[in-house]
Amino acid sequence: MQTSNGVNDELNNRQTSDADYQKLLDKENSKIPQAGDIVTGTVLSASKAEVRLDIDGMATGVVRGRELYFEAEEYANLKPGDAVEATVIEEENENGELELSFRNAGQKKAWDTLIDAVTSRKIIKVRVNDANKGGLIVSYAQIQGFLPVSQLAPENYPRVNGGDKGKILDKLKSFVGSDFEVKVMALDEKEEKLIVSEKDAWQEKQKDIISKYKVGSVVEGIITALTDFGAFISFGENLEGLIHISELAWQRIDDPSDLFKVGDTVKAEIISIEGSKIFLSAKKLLTDPWHGVEQKYQIGQTVSGVILKVNPFGLFVELDKDIHGLAHISQLELKAGQKINEIYKIGDKKELTVVSIEAKDHRLGLAAAAAPDVKAEETIKEEKETKPKAKKGKEKKAVTEKKKKE
Repeated sequence: MQTSNGVNDELNNRQTSDADYQKLLDKENSKIPQAGDIVTGTVLSASKAEVRLDIDGMATGVVRGRELYFEAEEYANLKPGDAVEATVIEEENENGELELSFRNAGQKKAWDTLIDAVTSRKIIKVRVNDANKGGLIVSYAQIQGFLPVSQLAPENYPRVNGGDKGKILDKLKSFVGSDFEVKVMALDEKEEKLIVSEKDAWQEKQKDIISKYKVGSVVEGIITALTDFGAFISFGENLEGLIHISELAWQRIDDPSDLFKVGDTVKAEIISIEGSKIFLSAKKLLTDPWHGVEQKYQIGQTVSGVILKVNPFGLFVELDKDIHGLAHISQLELKAGQKINEIYKIGDKKELTVVSIEAKDHRLGLAAAAAPDVKAEETIKEEKETKPKAKKGKEKKAVTEKKKKE
């Protein structure tokens, strides 16, 4: 007579046999991996020369040579027991094993990640491999991309005084080997096109910090670069702003380096915020020297000034350290055939006449000492004074002629 324990043991053995049988059936019916398939395997052994994988207990695969892929962390530090994906490139090699590739599987994963980054506007990290005059050649995993100069973050933008292309390229090449955080601007897997922006990623990270500042806020920072068009200053939490040349001082400036040098500390007022771009003014914190200029200079006054610049249309003249005037070519009494740069030279001190003052617009007009406009104004004044007399004379003559007729 069979005991209850014996019955249970028999049932358990039968269930185990059924499970094993089902596994054999599943294994038998499993699809044999084909070239191009992505399979998941367990690492049996891993070295710099090759990685061997067990594919579901029904096949062994090997990854070797150029198909080894170390750029992604999941492929760089494999050890026995790790599960990893690979692409079948040959169904049977010389040893009867599956020939596998991490590169193909890695590339597919990379494109999937990039597509997700576009959709979700995520920040990703790329490696700088090379540079040209237009920007940086970068890579995400093994996918090549481009980062245009215009899309560099402020701290990496190559600000070179004079726009020397050779110096700009040298600056760009200094980034080779660096990792940059970027956002994807354009992506086309079919065309293998990838364009990224470091500036967009920087703006994303800085937007909360920038929001703390408003137009009218006064900041203090260090000049990081000087260009033909102004000065860049670094302030706050890794923020950067531009003081345009017209906002550096009240007087006319030809070269910002005449006033400042890199490393100088300056105070400035925020006059505009456009996304990640912050525009500043240093002169707004200074007293406007044009206030009350009419008490200092008057129309018709003869003044002495130093020529700062000679242009085809006239002369820029320094009357004092704050007030500069313009002598238009039409006010310089040049003779026929005379050229302005032959008569006037930078640094010359000349006697000139003030012919107009527009303090609100910071303009003061000058003329050669024998001022044509002033003479013209005097002539008009004289004519106005004599016209009434002429009118009275004509009226008296008309009355006399009338009396004669009567």
